[in-house]
Amino acid sequence: MLIAVFFLIIDLVTKIVIDNYLDLNESIPIIPGFFHFTKIYNDGASWSLFSGHPLILIFVTFAILVMLLIYQFRFVPKWRNAIAFGLLYGGIIGNLIDRMLYGYVIDFFDFKIFNFNYPVFNIADIGIVIGILLLIIAIFKKEDECGNSSR
Repeated sequence: MLIAVFFLIIDLVTKIVIDNYLDLNESIPIIPGFFHFTKIYNDGASWSLFSGHPLILIFVTFAILVMLLIYQFRFVPKWRNAIAFGLLYGGIIGNLIDRMLYGYVIDFFDFKIFNFNYPVFNIADIGIVIGILLLIIAIFKKEDECGNSSR
């Protein structure tokens, strides 16, 4: 749980800093043509899915948190799995707090890769993606059925 709290704090602090120092849609080049800080408000989920439906997203997020809490106990207690769930909880709760307070999520990492402008994202999104990848590794290693894998 300490990982989740630490990651949540980092997420919330970075969003507060960006929200206080950049105007909406303002972009600051860090590596011109590749990486910028660009402040946007995303009222949808990944890639603006369900945009304009904050109550649905809040409900779905709570359902996902409950499922994760139940599912977590199927995993072998290893450091990788603890980090995975910590990153997931921290990231999911960070974006949930934004949705509940503002009706949108504050995003700011803006990458352009080979003329493709990747969707803008935030620290919470990074935690969610890394957490999912770590859980996929655990599932492939059969660590998701406590007792069926060596500890």
